[in-house]
Amino acid sequence: MNTELTKSGLTRASIIDAGIAMAQETGLESLTIGTVADRVGLSKSGVFSRISSREELQIAVLNEYARRMTERALLPALRAPRGLPRLRAIWNGWLDWVRDEKIGSSCLFISGAVEYDDRPGPVRDAVFNGLAEWRRQLARTVRQSIDEGHLRQDADPEQIAFELSSIILGVHNDIRLFRDARAFSRARVAFDRLLADVALSS
Repeated sequence: MNTELTKSGLTRASIIDAGIAMAQETGLESLTIGTVADRVGLSKSGVFSRISSREELQIAVLNEYARRMTERALLPALRAPRGLPRLRAIWNGWLDWVRDEKIGSSCLFISGAVEYDDRPGPVRDAVFNGLAEWRRQLARTVRQSIDEGHLRQDADPEQIAFELSSIILGVHNDIRLFRDARAFSRARVAFDRLLADVALSS
């Protein structure tokens, strides 16, 4: 009984792994029970017995992607000292997460935003929540940076979070469309320039 449950769990995990890989290559819209079944080497009924709809598959893929991204990119950054060191660590964690994906693959939240920005429903909600969490973390840490005396009192946390997120979106665009790895070094220049504008004078 336990062996069967473990096997079922591993099979579901392999389905989600395949779904993540496919979505990074060709988008969330490419995911269907049939395409993932082909990818993982199962029958459609074998996939359906574990994930009962295309929407459930897409959301399961996004949830697992979010878990991995949080574990590998966000949680280590939150151990940095409060204020500007933590802000830099969070932003670098997001940038490094994008960079660690092979050139030409995508961050599912960024590419998913393009696919689902005007399509209400649970998939859009999952994409929104993933991106919104990073924006919230950035804005929260900007506020901490102000409180710690690292940034000016008149710095606007929401504006800075918006601009830092926009830099990441630009990087994603450049590596996906232009296949240009120089986007990462350019992003770091943009980060330093933005923060220099709101830093306290020494």
